[in-house]
Amino acid sequence: MSSGVRHPLLSIAPAKLRPTQMTVGKAEVAEKRTQWEKLGKKKRKELLAAHWFPGVLGPKRQVFIVDHHHLGLALCEERVKEVPVMIQRDFSWLEMDVFWRTMEFNRWAHPYDEQGQRREYDAIPRSLNDLADDPYRTLAARVRTAGGYSKDATPYSEFLWAEFYRRNMKLKGSAVSAKQLQDALVFAHSHETAYLPGWSGQFG
Repeated sequence: MSSGVRHPLLSIAPAKLRPTQMTVGKAEVAEKRTQWEKLGKKKRKELLAAHWFPGVLGPKRQVFIVDHHHLGLALCEERVKEVPVMIQRDFSWLEMDVFWRTMEFNRWAHPYDEQGQRREYDAIPRSLNDLADDPYRTLAARVRTAGGYSKDATPYSEFLWAEFYRRNMKLKGSAVSAKQLQDALVFAHSHETAYLPGWSGQFG
C-alpha cells in the first residue's frame, strides 16, 4: 500500500492541486476571498482545519481534489501556502485516460465547460487558477443559500441546477440581480425542477 494511503492527510500548496471540473462561479470565489480577508490568523487556521480537501492520488502522484474548488481557488488567489488534503483513493498507478474514466465512473469528475457542453478529459484545467467562470453556477448557489433547495449529497448537484437555469433563464455577464434571483427561486419551487437533487417542494 502506498504512503499516500497510510498517511492520508497531506499538506499541499493549493496551486499544486489538480481540479476535477472545468468551471466555478467566480462570484462565489470572490465572496470566499472576502470572508478569508476578514479572519484573523487563528480563525484562518481553524477554517482550514475544518475544511480539508477530499483528494485522489492520480498519475505521477499528482493530487486531484473532488470538492471545495471554490475555496481552493480563493486560497490560491490569497497565496495561502498549504491546505490539508484527505486522500480518498490511490489511483496513481493508472494511465491518465483510464484514471479519468475511473474518476467519472465514481462521479469524481465533471468534464463540462461553461456552456454546459461535455469536453474531452484533457480539456479539464491543470490548475485551479485556470477554471472558467460559469455565472449559472453562481446563480444555482445563490438559490440554494436563499432556501430554494436543500444541500444534497448528489455529486455536482449544483451543476444540475445550473444547467436547468442555463436552459430557462438569460443572464447578462457574471452578476446575478435581485430580480433574477427572485425569478430563479420561483423556478426552484415549481414542478419543473422536481427532478433536481434537493428539491424542497412547491409553494402553497
